[in-house]
Amino acid sequence: MELGVELNLEAILAEIDLSQTSSTEGAANEERYDELRSLSSNALNDIFQNSWDDLSRKFYLLGQGDQISLSITDLEIPQVEDPELPRISRVVLSGVLPSQAKEVMFGWSADLGVMVLRVSEDEVTSFADYVDPGEMSPAIEVSNWQPLSGWQSFFTFIPVGFDHILPKGLDHILFVVGLFLLSTNLRILLWQISTFTAAHTVTLAFGTLGLVSVSPSIVEPLIALSIAYVAIENILSSKLVPSRIGLIFVFGLLHGLGFASVLAEFGLPENGVIPALIGFNIGVEFGQLAVVLTCFLTFGYWFNKKPWYRKVLSIPMSVVIASIGLWWAVERVFFA
Repeated sequence: MELGVELNLEAILAEIDLSQTSSTEGAANEERYDELRSLSSNALNDIFQNSWDDLSRKFYLLGQGDQISLSITDLEIPQVEDPELPRISRVVLSGVLPSQAKEVMFGWSADLGVMVLRVSEDEVTSFADYVDPGEMSPAIEVSNWQPLSGWQSFFTFIPVGFDHILPKGLDHILFVVGLFLLSTNLRILLWQISTFTAAHTVTLAFGTLGLVSVSPSIVEPLIALSIAYVAIENILSSKLVPSRIGLIFVFGLLHGLGFASVLAEFGLPENGVIPALIGFNIGVEFGQLAVVLTCFLTFGYWFNKKPWYRKVLSIPMSVVIASIGLWWAVERVFFA
């Protein structure tokens, strides 16, 4: 059995805990990481190969509950092109399954961060899921392999979309909370959420189908600024003005491009692109509705009629959200 693993080899060799940080800037062992980043692909290959005996303990492949020894079959390390961006390498690992094994589970050490796991053959996906740091994947059958049908693709990608909002999409959560804080009036909220949904659906589809491509180094800072803008406007105005609807549409286009990058990590099933896309989008909407419902039940229902609601809750929470959005924008531009 072969496993293709794409990861940041330098961060692993420098022993940076990827479950605790999304950036190597300021991380422990940053100097060692930068040193490894400057190496040629051949030099890094040698270091990784020589370290594999120790590093192999971070990768877990279980067949019928037994640990399967993994060896390196191939290692693809690109040359450094942009020193500001992480170098993503591909390691092909192989192991011999027990003859009686009917299913396998895969996982890795918690310090390697969140895993995006995709099972495929000839680029046709049969399974896709997030695996939390240090956790094992669900059991995956190794016999009677079949590609995902259209309906299977649809239902498989609904939880992927939901997970990208709750709990993994803090930036999207803060944006939706920012929309909620302007007013708990259902009509006003519906206008905003509907506009945001329509916009991100468009760019999610275009980005996933390869019709539009914008670098994450541009999209991610702009998403952070969109969060800050909505929160700042909450502070300055208590009413929905027409210009806000237009801006929310533009912001929705940006967030859709962010969603598309998630689907690019998973890889869409070749024979179920549209069902998977629809399922993912529905999952995102369920996640957004869950955020709105949580806000409503936590404080909106109980306090929205109080004369102090805006002064005590809406404005202070918007200040916090705006501060986070502005910091993220700076971080994503200068420290990514």
